[in-house]
Amino acid sequence: MMARRSGANPVRQLGCIILLIGLAVVAFVGFRFVHGWTETGPAPQDISIVVPEGSTLSDAAVLLKSAGAVRSADAFLTRAKVFGGAKPIKAGEFVVPKGASNREILSILQGGKTLTRLVTIPEGMPSILVQERLMANDELTGDVAVPQEGSVLPDSYAFDKGEPRAAVLKRMQAAMDKALAKLWAERAPNTIAKSPQEAIILASIVEKETAIAKERPMVAGVYSNRLRKNMMLQADPTIIYPITRGKPLGRRIKKSEIADVNDYNTYAMTGLPKGPIANPGRLSILAVLHPAETNALYFVADGKGGHIFADTYQQHNENVRKWFEIRRARGEL
Repeated sequence: MMARRSGANPVRQLGCIILLIGLAVVAFVGFRFVHGWTETGPAPQDISIVVPEGSTLSDAAVLLKSAGAVRSADAFLTRAKVFGGAKPIKAGEFVVPKGASNREILSILQGGKTLTRLVTIPEGMPSILVQERLMANDELTGDVAVPQEGSVLPDSYAFDKGEPRAAVLKRMQAAMDKALAKLWAERAPNTIAKSPQEAIILASIVEKETAIAKERPMVAGVYSNRLRKNMMLQADPTIIYPITRGKPLGRRIKKSEIADVNDYNTYAMTGLPKGPIANPGRLSILAVLHPAETNALYFVADGKGGHIFADTYQQHNENVRKWFEIRRARGEL
């Protein structure tokens, strides 16, 4: 009889080894695939990425790889399709945080929380400076003309990188139209303004005369009283506007400029100027449409940043004398 051979079959052993190696490789690849979805990404710092309107997930993957936010466009795309669900990505400008994972990046793109960019128009800014501010912003595109004075509502406006300046200006003007319509509809019976345009004109003067919000109804009340009595408004900013279009004069007003007859100078005319001298804010418009009930006809600076009001010319002269004393003490005269 032949003896029985002992031990395992070498071929079977090799097959088992190969199978184990294969399983290990598959497990490793699977682990890497899953781990790559949540591991820290390569972005060395916060990265801004703009996803154009109509972009696909594949387009976004290429943009992310180009920006250094992901290691591989194909790997990100594959993982996003497997783990990311069916929710589409949004267009806009996004900030990818430093070291963001593939999962975090897709969540950002799907969430649509875009980077907020703001352009701010302060209360009382004249339109020539509004145009200059828009043109100076290099994240906007296209040209824009100087808007009609008083047509822009001072506020902070969000915009997208690369958005046309004309589109941003259109939103600013639409905001003024909406605000003015609402405020005009709620105007008080004692307003001197006979139209929304008159309200904007007087509000622009009030805006330039005082930066103190609580004073504006009183200033509006004084000017309303003067208009009713057919007195000149005698507002210094109306002298400056035709000279600089609202920009700071940078010097004292000349006597010849005080006497200059034009469509704006309220030292040489009664009534309102032919148009606004700035873009007034909501509070100044509100002050004109709800002026203070007062007998005051005059006001002058009080030396503390505000104004002192007077019912009579005699009272006003005394207030002016005190103001000049303050200026002399400061060395301004």
